Amino acid sequence: MNRAIVHMDLDAFFVSCERRNNNALKGIPLIIGGGDRGVVASCSYEARQFGVRSAMPIRMALRLCPEAKVIKGDHELYSNLSHTVTEVIQEKVPVMEKASIDEFYLDLSGMDKFFGCYRWTQEIAAAVNKEAGLPISFALSANKTVSKIGTGESKPDGKLQIPEMDIRPFLNPLSIRKIPMVGDKTFQLLSRIGIRTIHTLSEMPVMALQQMIGTNGKDLWKKANGIDENPVIPYSERKSLSTEQTFTNDTIDIPELKRILNSMSEKLAYQLRQEKWLTSTVAVKIRYANFDTETKQNRVAYTSADHTLSKIALELFNRLYTRRMRIRLIGLRFTDLVHGKHQMSLFEDTEEQMNLYQTMDYLKNRFGADAVGRASGFDFEK
Repeated sequence: MNRAIVHMDLDAFFVSCERRNNNALKGIPLIIGGGDRGVVASCSYEARQFGVRSAMPIRMALRLCPEAKVIKGDHELYSNLSHTVTEVIQEKVPVMEKASIDEFYLDLSGMDKFFGCYRWTQEIAAAVNKEAGLPISFALSANKTVSKIGTGESKPDGKLQIPEMDIRPFLNPLSIRKIPMVGDKTFQLLSRIGIRTIHTLSEMPVMALQQMIGTNGKDLWKKANGIDENPVIPYSERKSLSTEQTFTNDTIDIPELKRILNSMSEKLAYQLRQEKWLTSTVAVKIRYANFDTETKQNRVAYTSADHTLSKIALELFNRLYTRRMRIRLIGLRFTDLVHGKHQMSLFEDTEEQMNLYQTMDYLKNRFGADAVGRASGFDFEK
């Protein structure tokens, strides 16, 4: 049976959500992000024509497009609309994978004999637009890689079908940047030896690619040749991440309790970034020596930045700990998780903070999760 894999992507999702609620924002250059020292979380196609892109510092974006309107964004709105779109799609397809807050893969293999995969995908896109009021682009092909590239080429509000016989002619003239796993470093490395199009990359010997870029060389060669056996993974959203510590001896050492909470925040936030999650709810639990247990929680803008999450956790602890009684357990939980394309909150973090997290995560990935961290989370007496 021939595979029929669809990639669907909501067009400029945050921007579309804002325009859905405010017609005055339509047709103008629009940037969603933080203040002057923040970064661009999303931008309209009108702003992209001036070179504005996601993760760019706001100040640089405004130099490129001075007429752009900057708004901070409504994180709860984006989450609710993403949930609405997820429900619309999930009701209509046999297998759906939610790749991020605004991106989906569908496996419609075998449905051609019942309805027609392309026609059915068009109906799903129309249902999303009707139920959520958001534009969505899609591409249908034989695997996830080709479909994702196809969606990128069809946007905005695009609809594209790439039959198996047309995969190579479709891919060949495109830049290697279009392949999802090609980042800036890989692009620069390949460009230096004259490999800039997918066609040229597809003709490279596999062994040569592996020598240049390591074990990913074979996967990159396969993608350049339109080969991708990765399945669509059925959607099941993780509900929470949590950790807790029970003390051998009950304690009333408040500075130590706060240090432990800081350490918990940092480790859970690192796990969020590694698994590409964002959280919107922080909960702190304490259990007193008499076994009374109390919990408080607070909603936050979607993030995976530990400096934000640690601050909320400490505020919750200060509100929770109201008795002069020893504590036997402390715990931290992040809930209401959604997949995010970004490794941290682009709404609040500055460019400097983003660079710091990228460096810290690189060191943790290489030397272990405890290799580096904030001073507030370390026990210097050990």
